Amino acid sequence: MDWTSATARIRDLSDEDRHRIKAAGRVAGQVTGTVAGLAALSAGLLMRQAAEARRVIPMAEAPPPRGDGLYGAKFAGRTLTLVILGDSSAAGYGVHRPRETPGALFATGISRRLRRPVRLHRLAVVGVVSAGLPYQVDAALEYSPDIAVILIGGNDVTHASARNSAVGHLADTVRRLRAAGCRVVVGTCPDIGAIKPIKPPLRWLARRWSRQLAAAQTVAVVEAGGRTVSLGNLLGPMFEADPVRMFSSDRFHPSAEGYARVAAVMMPTVLAALGEDDRTAAPVTEGLRTLPEAADEAVRAPGTEVSPTRVDGRDRGPAGRWAQLRRHPWFGEPRHWFHTKPATTIPGGLPPDGAVGYTPEDHQVG
Repeated sequence: MDWTSATARIRDLSDEDRHRIKAAGRVAGQVTGTVAGLAALSAGLLMRQAAEARRVIPMAEAPPPRGDGLYGAKFAGRTLTLVILGDSSAAGYGVHRPRETPGALFATGISRRLRRPVRLHRLAVVGVVSAGLPYQVDAALEYSPDIAVILIGGNDVTHASARNSAVGHLADTVRRLRAAGCRVVVGTCPDIGAIKPIKPPLRWLARRWSRQLAAAQTVAVVEAGGRTVSLGNLLGPMFEADPVRMFSSDRFHPSAEGYARVAAVMMPTVLAALGEDDRTAAPVTEGLRTLPEAADEAVRAPGTEVSPTRVDGRDRGPAGRWAQLRRHPWFGEPRHWFHTKPATTIPGGLPPDGAVGYTPEDHQVG
């Protein structure tokens, strides 16, 4: 419609029509004002809740214990080098003993399962966002690592980091490590909405942001040649059932048992990345997805591994890169890989049922 015909139609309007239009305009203005008022009220509420959460969650008072050193020195073979990158969840903030940190748990598990010594370097920094990963990679590459475990994303949600920027830094990190011949396993952003000090409606938004970031991380990591394990609300039900035991004293970070749970779920993927995987692979027709589909499904099913795969010799199909979804068989079962106390062993020195325990002789600080 041109401006001339529109003007003519306006002239043809009756007084009653003009009155109705004015009334509709007043109603629309009132609705718009109400929506704007609710938006302002919601924004104010969210800001107050965020400020309250910051007050309840204390700042880091001391760095977490370091577990760097040589694990499984009693085993023969070439020493594997493991680097741990990321934020406080990777560093193990909230625990008090080096052996309770994620790095020590992974190093112990790899060493016992492969019966090889493992050299651990923890480069994760408490409070870091994804933009801080490049500095950690610079340090990691000096050690010529065989495998890297990365836990990152929680601070990007709480600091409202730009998602594309955060994912871009993670993707660059994986690409640099893979170019150096290092295998990479990433634990994607956990569900920040599961944290008790965060109240609704901020909790609902935090949950949504966490899932969106985790899905984007999955796509970026697999495209860059790494593997992911979705953490999501993995610890949520356990935290709700027994928060005193599963949370550390700050009510924000996991306890030693919480970290052990994360390590137990990620360990099969770490072993698979190293080429040591005794799980029965899911049939291709059941576990095969396009990468975006796999990322979305993994976010909704904590403990799911997403890795790149090929179909008919090709890594991409009409809808993009192919991805493989896997769940390790013992996920959700009462049996755990890790124990904070020495486990009873069987002949050959391994704990029963494939569990991985910790004993002081497993760790020698180098």
